[in-house]
This record gives sequence, C-alpha cells and structure tokens, in this order.
Amino acid sequence: MENEKSSLGKVKILYGVMFVFTGLMVFGMSFAMGKSYEAILRNTIVSLVIAGTVIFMLLDAISRGREAMSYDNFYRKNRFGVVFMIMVILSCLFSLVPNAFWPYMSLFVILALFSNTEIGLASGIGFVIITVMLEENGDAGELFMYVVAGIVAVALFRDLKENTSIGLPVFISLLMQAVLLMAFNVLFQNRTFSINILILPVLNLMLNLIILLVFLNIFGVYVIRKSNDVYMDINDAEYPLLVSLKEKDKDEYFRAIHTAYLAERIAMGLGYNARAIKTCSYYHRIGILDGGLKWADMEHYYLENNFPEEAVEFLHEYLEPVKGKAKSREALAVQLSETVIASIMYLVRQNKEVKIDYDKLIDDLFDKKEKEGELKNYGVTFYEYDQMRKILKKEKLYYDFLR
Repeated sequence: MENEKSSLGKVKILYGVMFVFTGLMVFGMSFAMGKSYEAILRNTIVSLVIAGTVIFMLLDAISRGREAMSYDNFYRKNRFGVVFMIMVILSCLFSLVPNAFWPYMSLFVILALFSNTEIGLASGIGFVIITVMLEENGDAGELFMYVVAGIVAVALFRDLKENTSIGLPVFISLLMQAVLLMAFNVLFQNRTFSINILILPVLNLMLNLIILLVFLNIFGVYVIRKSNDVYMDINDAEYPLLVSLKEKDKDEYFRAIHTAYLAERIAMGLGYNARAIKTCSYYHRIGILDGGLKWADMEHYYLENNFPEEAVEFLHEYLEPVKGKAKSREALAVQLSETVIASIMYLVRQNKEVKIDYDKLIDDLFDKKEKEGELKNYGVTFYEYDQMRKILKKEKLYYDFLR
C-alpha cells in the first residue's frame, strides 16, 4: 500500500510537469512565431485546458482501476506522460510545415494504445487544435480532416490482440486519410487538380504507413506478446514453481490445478480476465512451500518469478483484500471454484465410493454464502452470481475425475 501511494504521488508530479510543460511550450512557440498578445494568451489558455482535461481523464481512469485503461497502461502510467510531452513538441513543430504532411492519423493510434480510446481521442484532437492555432492561416477544414481520420484509425485499432490481422485496418485508415486529404486540398481550397497537389498527400500516407507498421510491431512484441508469453509460462502446470508444490504436497498441487480449471471456465463464460484468474488459482496457496499463507510470506515468489503486475494485483487482492472496498468478481470466481473443489476432495478422501449429488452440493454452498451475507463483499451482479452457479453445475463429468 505504501508503494502504491508513493507511485501515485510520482505520477501526479509527472502530470503536473505535463500541464506546465504544455503551457510553456505553446506560449514559447506562439511568442517565437510573432503572434499577437491576444493570440498568445488564447493559445496558452486553450493548451492548458486541453492538458488539464487529459490529466483529469487519466486520474479518473486510474481511480477506476486496471479495467479503465487499455493493455498494461494502468501499470505503466509514466509512459503516456512521456509520449504526451513528445506530442506537445511535435504539435508545435507541425505548425511550421504544410498541413498535408501532418501524420496525425498514426499519432492518434499511438496515444490511444498508450492510454485508452477516450483519452487517445481527447489528446489527439487537442494536439490538432494546438497545431491549427499556431499555424499562420489555420482553419477548421484542417481540424475536421485530421480529427475524422484519427477517429477512424482509433476505432479500427482499439482492440489489438496477438493474432489480430492489421492489414485491413491499416488499408482502411490510409484510404480514409487519402480521401480526406484530397477532399480538403481540392474541394475546400478550390485548387485545380494536378500531380503537384498529390506529392505531399502521398508523402503523408507513406509516413503514416511507416509509423503505424513500426509502432504496431514494437507494441505487439513488447506489450501484447510479452504479457502473453509470461502468462503462458507461469500458467503451465509444469512450471518449476508448481512442480515444487507438487513435490511438497500433491493434494495442494491438484487442488490448485482443479481450482484453476473451474475458475477459468467461469472466466471464459462471463468474459472475465481468464489468464489472471488462472494464475491466482494456481499460486494463491504457493506459501505451502515454506509454511506461510499470508501475503507477506508469498509476495517474494511472485516478484522472483516476474509475474505480470496485473496478476500480482489479483493475488494481493485475493490474499489481503482492502477493508471497505468491494472484492472483484474475479476473486469470487476463484473463491467459489476453490470451495467446490475442496469440498469434493474432502468427501472423496472420507469415502472413495461416496455418491455425491453435485447440484445439491453447489446449491448448498451458494445458499450458505448468501445467508452469511458474503455477497455483500463482492462487486458482482445477481446475474453473474447465478451464471457462476450454472457453470459450476455443468462440470459434473469433470468432478468425477477428482476421485
């Protein structure tokens, strides 16, 4: 908890720097370009409003938790701050080059993937506004052109996965950018069509294509695939840490394996974070290895084995929930799965030939939790709770393997 407060404090300092840097940069650029005092004041105020709005959205997303940010951005809060300040510099410099050369379409995508869709759009639109304001003869047509192109691109790249094909989204994004560039340069400016007016738009498309391909490749390797690879390793039943558990206590090992299976079924059925749930199921009792089952006793296992921060956070919540804060629905999925598995394993140990009415066992378990008011501690709807019950009841054939 102490580390979290310290980390959030550093983030707020960074966001404060972002705010001041944006105002100073736009003020300095406006002054250097010889703008009138009115224009300098306008540009500075608007840039500060834009930066303040984006910072508010960032802090709001952070307060709502990991699901409010895309990918691993909740755990890499500083990354967007650095990208934002680089974009402030670029938005000022773009005012010195023809509008047909601005690569804003790809920059919108970068901003969105390093935060979330809403923040990416808000900051992207803000940067286009800054560039148009700083231009000698900026107008609404340029703003319209790049905002529309940016919205289309962000919409197409908003849900990237390791197996996502980017060919069609890239093609559609570039096609939209080309159409808008031609419409602005021919229709809005009433220029006669010629080969000359195609030069900058073609360069624009090439620059956007290069930025998109390079960035998406890097993003795929270091953000999407890296996280997936780590989960594939630690969620393997033959991972060294689990093998050590198997050698120490076979019952605990099989309890973890079976709990992970059920919890994953619930996660897939309800659209939860299946891989993090599976990790939590496997390792929330890994302290058996040295006799300690408290968070302080087990944290070192997760850090030493480089567990994803997302998974560590799930484990921390499960093992040491914050007082006064609702536990997640994912925690309930693991808890219910473990209770079902532990109950069945206990009955089988007492009598291997015992006939178990799985439906009754699960109903009794759920009814008991309802009567004891445990549901009040979880952020779960009645629909989700009922679906968890149904999913667990469907696994009767699997329960027979526990004998």
